[in-house]
Amino acid sequence: MSTPVVEVTGVHKSFGALHVLRGVDLVAHAGTVTVILGPSGSGKSTLLRSLNHLEKVDRGLVRVGGDLIGYRQAGNKLHELSERQILKQRAGIGFVFQNFNLFPHLTALENVTEAPISAQRKSKAQVYERARELLDRVGLSDKADAYPRQLSGGQQQRVAIARALALEPQLILFDEPTSALDPELVGEVLDVLRDLAAAGTTMIVVTHEIGFAREAADNVIFMDEGQIVEQGPPAQVLDNPQHDRTRAFLSKVLI
Repeated sequence: MSTPVVEVTGVHKSFGALHVLRGVDLVAHAGTVTVILGPSGSGKSTLLRSLNHLEKVDRGLVRVGGDLIGYRQAGNKLHELSERQILKQRAGIGFVFQNFNLFPHLTALENVTEAPISAQRKSKAQVYERARELLDRVGLSDKADAYPRQLSGGQQQRVAIARALALEPQLILFDEPTSALDPELVGEVLDVLRDLAAAGTTMIVVTHEIGFAREAADNVIFMDEGQIVEQGPPAQVLDNPQHDRTRAFLSKVLI
């Protein structure tokens, strides 16, 4: 088995009286695709956001690439890192949001180059060459000078994926990357994700796209009420689920 890139141990998270994550344990290995399924409110997105400290966990530990995320450990005590240190950690963890989150005043090319230049202090010439390669990789070489308002939703999401890749992260997180798209645009984004999976990119994807989970995932996780109810290879979880809650969910979303 390959090296664990993600190790989540006993993670709890509450928002007021709402206990959103209830002791979650998760391991994702290098070069694998993990797909997280579950109903709305099951804790999927909160778990994903805890992996790069966009959400601070109340209890438990998150490690990416062996590093404790958001904290340093001194004896038995945890001390939260400075915002600068946290931002440095996030630079190694790509995140693709459901609503693209592109800078509207920057072109596609500038959106892709902004973080490597500002956060990683790379040379502009090197970054721009790499950004053009990435835009070509997601099928948008002809849109480098277009602004987000001039792009379709699917094109904007592909720019967002190129932007995540530009930081050369060890892990990319996708939070329902097709949920804000018109149905006819979903396929073009899923095609890019399939290509990334085939290239051995380590990904954790929160999605309702069962077909993608079946084709591309190495591990499928089903969450409900803040817990991982069931996990395993797609053939096991999707075709032969063992838990009643998983079966009930899949019966409503599978065609």
